[in-house]
Amino acid sequence: MPGKRSVIVYDTTLRDGSQGEGVSFSLDDKLRLFRAIDSLGVHYIEGGWPGSNPKDREFFAALRKTGKRRARLVAFGSTRRPGVRAGTDANLRLLAESGAEAACLVGKAWDLHVAQALRTSLEENLRMISSSVGFLKRRLAEVFFDAEHFFDGLKSDPEYAMAALDAAWRAGADAAVLCDTNGAALTRETGEAVGLVRRRFPGRLVGIHCHNDIGMAAANSVEAVLQGAGLVQGSLNGFGERTGNADLATVIPVLELGSGIRCLGAANLRRLTNASRFAYEMAGLPRRDFQPFVGASAFAHKGGLHVSGISRNRRTYEAFRPELVGNRRRILISELSGRASIIARFPVLARNPGRQREALDEIMRLENAGYAFENADASLELLILRLLGRHRPAFELLSFRASSEERAEGLRLSEASVKLRVGGEEFHTVSEGPHGPVSALDLALRKALSPVYGFVEALRLTDYRVHIVDAMAASAASVRVVIQSREGRDGWGTLGVSENILDASCQALVDSFQYLVMRHGGPKAARGLRRPDRA
Repeated sequence: MPGKRSVIVYDTTLRDGSQGEGVSFSLDDKLRLFRAIDSLGVHYIEGGWPGSNPKDREFFAALRKTGKRRARLVAFGSTRRPGVRAGTDANLRLLAESGAEAACLVGKAWDLHVAQALRTSLEENLRMISSSVGFLKRRLAEVFFDAEHFFDGLKSDPEYAMAALDAAWRAGADAAVLCDTNGAALTRETGEAVGLVRRRFPGRLVGIHCHNDIGMAAANSVEAVLQGAGLVQGSLNGFGERTGNADLATVIPVLELGSGIRCLGAANLRRLTNASRFAYEMAGLPRRDFQPFVGASAFAHKGGLHVSGISRNRRTYEAFRPELVGNRRRILISELSGRASIIARFPVLARNPGRQREALDEIMRLENAGYAFENADASLELLILRLLGRHRPAFELLSFRASSEERAEGLRLSEASVKLRVGGEEFHTVSEGPHGPVSALDLALRKALSPVYGFVEALRLTDYRVHIVDAMAASAASVRVVIQSREGRDGWGTLGVSENILDASCQALVDSFQYLVMRHGGPKAARGLRRPDRA
């Protein structure tokens, strides 16, 4: 669209995001995540603080040796120390020598912080900002100034908060970023502050950096851009201090799809869901299914009325098409589902009302017994195919056994054995390992199946969760085990329910292997029966 407004996207996942509780990136994690974020087409990526730790220094050194990148690399640091010349400040010199194209300096914009955190005078703080920005501007192409606690400073002493911005811009800063460091600003306040700064400093590039302490970071970031901020900072999935930073996986599509402001462009936007999920993997954190746009539940429909509406016109219950952000629509089947849901999820049932009713009745019966198919799409598909008489099992589990024992010197080992019937022949395998009976059971199943279906070795179990079905029954309660599996980029969920956690786990494992073989063409995918090692 000619004349379409755009905004600069500045990613802080590798620096501010790494400060979130439970987040710990190795050097390799940071390099891999940098490449994933770079592939999105963001304009700047803040790589870390070279003066704070050896890992960040190694990160910048490693990037100096790599090839082309789309984003500009930013090194983060603080203004010089009080009473120290900029040229002799060790942290500033590390920023200048980092190999980054740009630097971002954080400085104080709140008089309370100047007095109590820095323990210096208001005038010296302004000199610290000016001399630090000037020092780096003479050595790097671009310098950004993060006005820390700007919104608190604006309430306490508005003229001093403005003076901090003025000091940075006069020294050559390319942008001044208004930081809601305590994350407590309201949306109206954020918009008014941006408007005030833009009127006071016309023609200057204003940025926004919001924390999420009261849950307003994304909304405040969007409002700031709508009021004229030309640069928005945030992290993927909102990783960051305390309750996190503004989530770029929300802010970007709201601006691009909801407000018509270009951030990444349509092609890059379609990579957003994959990038978000990769960031969770690198951070070692579970995904948030209810995350807007990129979460697994963002375009999931469960109620019968919703599914019926979606089947006629997706706009009835979807603000945006999931494909625009690389996500997908999911139709959830449960005891709340009606015929529209079951038909939308399994079109093969459309011409068979009797089977529709049978499928819904069986799902209701199973859910009453503790099953829940929302995160177990593969188990649900296998169930429907069995009801239709269209599933030919790849194998039959005849029996299994699993146990754990503590051996000499505190070594704990688990052992599992399985008996399977595959293609008319029976196989019996045993496996052991140090990671518990469910892991041993998984190994035993693979050992039995791999000589027949070699591709089972590529199956990865990515998540294992246990839910208590009836907590009031205490130790006699049933448990629901949900396992997430993956082959390449494709993933699926399976489940099992039992009063015995090993039995429930075995059900879920068996369904996962059955589904895998079905994906490869069913039992005909066998390479010719070759008996595995006997127990």
